[in-house]
Amino acid sequence: MNRYAGLRDFLLIWVGQLVSGVGSRLTSFALGIWVYQTTGSTTRFALIFVAMAVPALLISPIAGALVDRWDRRRTMIVCDAVSALTMLALALLYATDTLALWHVYAGVGISAMANAFLQPAYAASIPLLASQEQLTRVNGLVQTGFAVAQVGGPLLAGVLVSTISMQGVLIVDALTFAIGVVALLFARVPRPARSEDAEQGLWQEAATGFRYVRDRGGLLGLLLVFGATNFLFGIASIAITPLVLSFADATLLGVQMAVGGCGLLLGGLAMSTWGGPRRRIHGVLGFSLAAGVLLAVHGLAPSFALVLVAGFGFFLTLPVLNASNAALWQSKVPADLQGRCFAIQRVLSEAAMPLGYCLAGPLAERVFEPLMAPGGALAGSVGAWIGVGPGRGLGLMFIVLGVLMTLVAASAYVVRAIRRIEDEIPDAPILAAGVPAEISAAA
Repeated sequence: MNRYAGLRDFLLIWVGQLVSGVGSRLTSFALGIWVYQTTGSTTRFALIFVAMAVPALLISPIAGALVDRWDRRRTMIVCDAVSALTMLALALLYATDTLALWHVYAGVGISAMANAFLQPAYAASIPLLASQEQLTRVNGLVQTGFAVAQVGGPLLAGVLVSTISMQGVLIVDALTFAIGVVALLFARVPRPARSEDAEQGLWQEAATGFRYVRDRGGLLGLLLVFGATNFLFGIASIAITPLVLSFADATLLGVQMAVGGCGLLLGGLAMSTWGGPRRRIHGVLGFSLAAGVLLAVHGLAPSFALVLVAGFGFFLTLPVLNASNAALWQSKVPADLQGRCFAIQRVLSEAAMPLGYCLAGPLAERVFEPLMAPGGALAGSVGAWIGVGPGRGLGLMFIVLGVLMTLVAASAYVVRAIRRIEDEIPDAPILAAGVPAEISAAA
């Protein structure tokens, strides 16, 4: 347990956020089922994800600046409280048989906006609660919590919707947010000292975070790698369902997704015990290379066993990649700028992945599937290796996506500013207001 020495406050917050994260995933899954069963419309179902993504994308640029202004612990308490009250309001509407679609869209939108404040505050609090040596391991725990929510939320939703109804699910979610609030009430998070931009306007403060990243080539390069990887992953996350269904049934698709979730969970657990590579940039770029190779393997043959193994391996790499990336930013960005810098990453992610979602269908249906249809332009060449017919265009698309992800990581290795980021950008001091540097760094 020595590796977690001095992490009482972080562990309190982590447990609370793990529980509330499971509740959030539980409700988003259950509300999606309710909307689809009520309307029978795929478009109205998809609008739930639009209602979650757009408000967060719009508010994130100033959310990061406000997080750096405000007390981060209190910010997280308010965000969890807002989400709890929102779920209780939806439960009341459902109980009185007055729940309408616009209530659902408004509710998930409000919760998403609260999360747009909570996530930068959570990430920016970590270097105030852990030493430099503990950062990667601690971020591994964060990734483990995310994996538990991703796997456990839908499983619980399936059980709870059939046993305690939608109203019960919403109340359970509100209780999980209340647990997050209680955990935060018992934790302490030091406030970082404000820098010279403290008297600037809100938009000027938001721009300060971008300028900090822009002026440091290694961080800017990491940001571009992050955006490109999220874009490619967005396409793959949509295309995986039709790929698997082209040679397997819906039951096996569920198995494949569950096994992928297990890979995500095991990767997070591995990071929380191992601590990741000594040089964190290798955790980011090296595991991005591996993820690209495994993504490409998905498309080599219409084999469920192949996709199962490749999917498990792919999701196993993601916690290492994400935890190493977060630890790099937490160690290189001053504490009072981290809310803004993590918000910049969120904006890029919120923009890149939906763009990938939108392009996945047209690319599959109008480009790759025709290329690999019998008599298609690549049927006689590439088709001799991976096969032709329905689903083989999707296979080729996965190969291309994997190669591109690998090239992004390999290209980043060539750039000195990215490759040597840990040497060329000094570690930022972690200074809490009124707390000596040596005490704050060991908190």
